[in-house]
Amino acid sequence: MSGIIGRKIGMTSIYSAEGKALPCTLVEAGPCVVTQVKTLDRDGYDAVQLGFGNRKEKNTPNALKGHFKKANTAPKARLVEFKGFDSLNAGDEVTVNIFEEGEFVDVAGTSKGKGFQGVVRRHNFGGVGQSTHGQHNRLRAPGSIGACSYPARVFKGMRMAGQMGNKRRTQANLEILKVLAERNILIIKGSIPGANGSFVTINK
Repeated sequence: MSGIIGRKIGMTSIYSAEGKALPCTLVEAGPCVVTQVKTLDRDGYDAVQLGFGNRKEKNTPNALKGHFKKANTAPKARLVEFKGFDSLNAGDEVTVNIFEEGEFVDVAGTSKGKGFQGVVRRHNFGGVGQSTHGQHNRLRAPGSIGACSYPARVFKGMRMAGQMGNKRRTQANLEILKVLAERNILIIKGSIPGANGSFVTINK
């Protein structure tokens, strides 16, 4: 499944031919450099490793410096492997031209981290009885978690307070509304995971 690495710019809206406002996300996609070509004989599978975004040489480990030197390119901030590319060599560039307007893609990114949250924020609980019933500190509490002398434990997956966000998420079947090849920008319908400026992976 071929694709490209990008950086989320932010959201806006554009108008369709019928005059309807469509929410969309702008993504700076590529150009990506082929940093390594993996083959079935040598690596056990066929894939192409792409690099995107510049990285300071002083912050690049020596092993990676040699890796980028083999591909005759500057150090890259993000490396991702893709399958489905044909006849690419190390040092080649992959641009947004691999996509077409009207095509549907899957976009993966890391969702915004929201820290430790309670059950009302994290799982949309309504609170105990939807009101305090005269108690001053129970409205946002989770209530009973169901354990008794049997099974004398809490089942896995119980909806409780905890870390919210900061997870790898994929938004599937998003339509590409426009391809701005001269500016390396994709306009994708709807929202995608992650904060503005974060890296995303766009798969065909």
